[in-house]
Amino acid sequence: MTPTLRRAAIAALLAFAPAAFASAALAGPQYVDASGYALSGYDPVAYFAKEQAPVGQPQPAPTPGKASLTAEWNGATFAFASEENRARFLADPAAFAPQYDGHCAFGVAKGGKVPGNPALWRIVDGKLYLNVTPVVVGFWEEDIPGNISTAEGNWPGIEPNAASTLAVQELDVAAAPLTN
Repeated sequence: MTPTLRRAAIAALLAFAPAAFASAALAGPQYVDASGYALSGYDPVAYFAKEQAPVGQPQPAPTPGKASLTAEWNGATFAFASEENRARFLADPAAFAPQYDGHCAFGVAKGGKVPGNPALWRIVDGKLYLNVTPVVVGFWEEDIPGNISTAEGNWPGIEPNAASTLAVQELDVAAAPLTN
């Protein structure tokens, strides 16, 4: 990617961020989209059982949770594919919840708070990170440790801002938990 195209893509991401600051959260500090669930209704524990794709390749699709298997944490409802996953989450929610309250890890590294796409995920050092678009994933993957380090430094100043209610535009998989 050319430096000009890279700057344009980062500028587009950051242009998206101010609207996120002005929006009110649907439920607490955890990002919750129109589905009404954290992670668009995907099972947070199931990510940790999946084999990750190598950097530069798309990850496997997330596992839908069930509307009948939920738990409340951090002001949001999480859905689960099994009772076992729900029990594991309840034993240590912070171990399974996405970093930065489900917001885009690269966006946080760049100083913004935009929605994370649950289909664009990666587990690094036992933590779940989301990004907003496939292009942004490419930028984040250029320096995952550096981006995490920068995001960790930025997060305390960003976290108190209102969570975004903006929709994730490129969610390629069906959102919201299964009905049973």
